[in-house]
This record gives sequence, C-alpha cells and structure tokens, in this order.
Amino acid sequence: MQQLIEIRWHARAGQGAKSAAYLLAESALGAGKYIQAFPEYGPERMGAPMKAYTRIGEAPIRIHSQITDPDVIVVLDPSLLKLSDTLEGWKDSSVLIINTNKSPKEIRESLNLKGGKVCTIDATRISMDTIGRNIPNTPLLGALIRVMGTPSLDGVLEELRRKFSGRFSEKVMQGNIEAVKRAYEEVQIE
Repeated sequence: MQQLIEIRWHARAGQGAKSAAYLLAESALGAGKYIQAFPEYGPERMGAPMKAYTRIGEAPIRIHSQITDPDVIVVLDPSLLKLSDTLEGWKDSSVLIINTNKSPKEIRESLNLKGGKVCTIDATRISMDTIGRNIPNTPLLGALIRVMGTPSLDGVLEELRRKFSGRFSEKVMQGNIEAVKRAYEEVQIE
C-alpha cells in the first residue's frame, strides 16, 4: 500500500456515501492503519449531490481538507458524471469506480479519460437483489476493496457486522454482507 490513499465519493444524499466512507475507514483502522473520513454537504435534501472523503495512511494523517487530487473516485450515481467537479483532480494513476451496467471501456470512451484505471459495477442491481432497495454504497465498497486490495474483505465484513448489528434487522445486515461479497467478485476492472 502506498503511504497515503485518498478516496473521494460522489453521491446523492441518501445513497449511503457517508456511511461507506466511514465503514471503509473504520475497517482500515481495525487493520492498523491511520484514517480520516468525513462528508461534505450543507443543508442538502435527499437526492442532492454530495461528497464524502476517506484517507487511509501508514502514518498519522496531518491533512485536514477536502480531497482535490484523489487516488480513487467512487461514483454512486452515474448522472453525477455530468457535474464538472466529479472527475476534478484526475491523474494518470487515478482509479474511477462507477455504479453502472456499462463496461469500463464504454465509460472510458464516453468520458474521454486518459490514463488511470476505470472499474464498473452494477451496484444498483446488486443492491436491489440483495437489500431490496437502491442503496449502492455497500456494493461499491465491495468493489473498492477488491480494486484497492486493502482493507481485507474479511475486515470490512467484520466491521459491517459490528456496525449494523442491533441497528438493522438480521435480514438487512445479511443483504448488505451479500452485496459487498457479490460486488467484490463482479467488479469489472480495466
């Protein structure tokens, strides 16, 4: 793992980006990493565009600002690609993970992306199949950890169980666990 990984999440309020950002960070903390996770939104209503951020490091993190040059960009709602800031900070080493039924090649061509890595996962379909609602955060989390290679799948599932136990029904918790596992296996990586 590189010294510091910065992840920027783009979603609509209510899709679970904040929860996914925190769950990823807390899973990394359990693996002995240094972390930071926080949302960026104002008085938005359900469905308004929002961002969340996660930093995972090998050393204490002294940065306390938005992520402007992300290593990973996670897009929960593909309509947000039309906003000018979604791909802000894209570099040759960046990774884009997007909720879509399109292939990585189709996304790369449609966005005219140079360099980096494009990954796609139909997180909406997976969440509908496993949870019964269009909440794409946990499937995208599964795809993200597969692409990043850290934290471990087991570590994320353990944190998910810890965080959701008692807060949600066993059926909802198991649906989220299945969503993470399926996306981990089904993500298309270019």
